[in-house]
Amino acid sequence: MNTPRLVKISKFLSKYLRHQPESLGIQLAPGGWVAVDELLAACAKHKFPITRQELAAVVATNDKQRFSFDSTGTLIRANQGHSVEVDLQLLPAVPPDVLYHGTGHKAVESILQTGLSKMSRHHVHLSQDITTAKTVGARHGKPVVFAVDAATMYQAGYIFYCSDNGVWLVDAVPPEYLRQL
Repeated sequence: MNTPRLVKISKFLSKYLRHQPESLGIQLAPGGWVAVDELLAACAKHKFPITRQELAAVVATNDKQRFSFDSTGTLIRANQGHSVEVDLQLLPAVPPDVLYHGTGHKAVESILQTGLSKMSRHHVHLSQDITTAKTVGARHGKPVVFAVDAATMYQAGYIFYCSDNGVWLVDAVPPEYLRQL
């Protein structure tokens, strides 16, 4: 269960593992990894101490599974959503035939004209189900969901990746591969 403290830690980690690692005095290694001990020391130095148990709880209980440990438990990373340059070392994957993207209603006209772009992130984020896409879209106002013809995109040469938490990633989705639901 996510307590207010764990939510606060998750937001803190998102900021520094995805967007501003240098502000915390850490550097992301290839794959987006940082040593757990280095991260905890940097958090304490910046007046936001986190225990190893709290860190483990955030990784285990975050509803979006934003973070993961490596197989040794000594490294941690944000799974995707970075705005800083980082090679997440993801391997290309064959996507499901249809994926979904949730957005706020104010973005619909622009998306219909120009498609989905990664904006300040590394990739466009897509989900495997409508419910998740609606939840994501609701963060931006009244939710609108687009179906993405991933099978046709893949056949056309677009490269897809799937992050550790099941979020599908692609560089862009042109409007001809979108259908508003």
